[in-house]
Amino acid sequence: MLEKPLVVDLDGTLIHSDMLHESALRVFRDSPFETLRIPFLLLKGKAFLKRHLASKTEFDPQTLPYNEELLEWLTQQRAKGRRLVLCTASDRKIADLVAGHLGIFDEVIASDGVLNIAGENKAAVLVQRFEHHGYDYAGNSHKDLPVWSQADKAVVVNGSSELLKKAQDISTVERVFPKRRIGFSSWRRVLRIHQWLKNLLLFVPLFAGHDLGNGQAWGSLIFAFVAFSLCASSVYIANDLLDLESDRLHPRKRNRPFASGIVPAWVGVLIAPLLLIISLGVATLVGQQFLSWLIFYFALTCAYSWFLKRLMLIDCLTLALLYTLRIIAGAAAVGHDLSFWLLAFSVFLFLSLAFVKRYAELEVQLLSGKEKIHGRGYHTADASLIQTMGIVAGYSSVLVLALYLNSEAVLRLYAAPELIWGAVPVMLFWVSWMWMQAHRGKMHDDPLVFAVKDRASLGAGATFAAILLAGTMGVSW
Repeated sequence: MLEKPLVVDLDGTLIHSDMLHESALRVFRDSPFETLRIPFLLLKGKAFLKRHLASKTEFDPQTLPYNEELLEWLTQQRAKGRRLVLCTASDRKIADLVAGHLGIFDEVIASDGVLNIAGENKAAVLVQRFEHHGYDYAGNSHKDLPVWSQADKAVVVNGSSELLKKAQDISTVERVFPKRRIGFSSWRRVLRIHQWLKNLLLFVPLFAGHDLGNGQAWGSLIFAFVAFSLCASSVYIANDLLDLESDRLHPRKRNRPFASGIVPAWVGVLIAPLLLIISLGVATLVGQQFLSWLIFYFALTCAYSWFLKRLMLIDCLTLALLYTLRIIAGAAAVGHDLSFWLLAFSVFLFLSLAFVKRYAELEVQLLSGKEKIHGRGYHTADASLIQTMGIVAGYSSVLVLALYLNSEAVLRLYAAPELIWGAVPVMLFWVSWMWMQAHRGKMHDDPLVFAVKDRASLGAGATFAAILLAGTMGVSW
């Protein structure tokens, strides 16, 4: 006797995502003002909204975060001759693309712009199509309970223990695919806590101004660090949500919490503005000038996420500016003036690191046999030119440092200014070392994060700090 048709849900079941949420995010990214229409479109029904969003967006079905364990089992069932039906509340356009890509479904049932195929509606449609207890159903949420009550057997996917118990009360559970747990590691990656290391740049003006004994300044900078870190996490979350498809095409970024679907997109939509509000609240404790720079930083990162990162060269210049803004904001937090030398050195150095980041991404794409980075303005053939510009920028920062060491400011700030010249070969080594690692394919996507974990970089940093300390104290060798 042949097994009854197996009907499979899409959102949260076959894929670790929700296509309504992803469609809304794509519209928000490409046409922000179009999202203002969503509440009014929803008045015409959820199916109408889904049809509208689907018509406004395009996506590649092969990039979706499929439930590989479930998909493997479905493929086995199909090989045994079992009839598979994709039945989803997502719009028909989306369902057809997914079914066409996978090639395992015999039939597709989906929302059509009028009827939203979910809950009671889905149960009614399936009973009409297959009769009462004439099908088995694989689903993942409480909305699927009416469907399971009319099915012969239930397959529970990504469900809670409470949902599994309810499914067992109303149907015979054929198989269970356990829910993926969101642990501390996932939340750490959502917030990008390791990226908070960049915000230590806020403390640079305190060191450059030789004002380490200022307790009030340290207190202000600690609050500034918290504000910048929360703001940065908010921006990283927004960037991840707007860049899902590009991340899924990247060999490492595809494992990020939102791209892989381990953390739902709607969670990011909720916590990103919450983090920003807390960040701005903390920034008010630091001062109005610092708050203004933080708001500018946030605005520039939003501009980067929406369109600047897709513009060749402009993206790297923006990244360099975002790094430098941290130093400027740190100076504003403690009321210090920034020298031309420090700003010039920072811009050239961070521009070099921005080029390192882009060069590393181009090398990854080149090894993957691709001609360009998805969502960026670069071709893999540009890698050698990016490398050249990055090395020039890095050496320019060292030149600025050398010129600074010949200025009157050095004579004023350092007891033994001749010792500070030792910082020049250290910087030359580090810039060269970073580019050598990038050339060998060992560079992390973010060069500062790489440097914190790299022994040679840590050694160079410790040596640089020791030279500055010796020059400040007038220590002789």
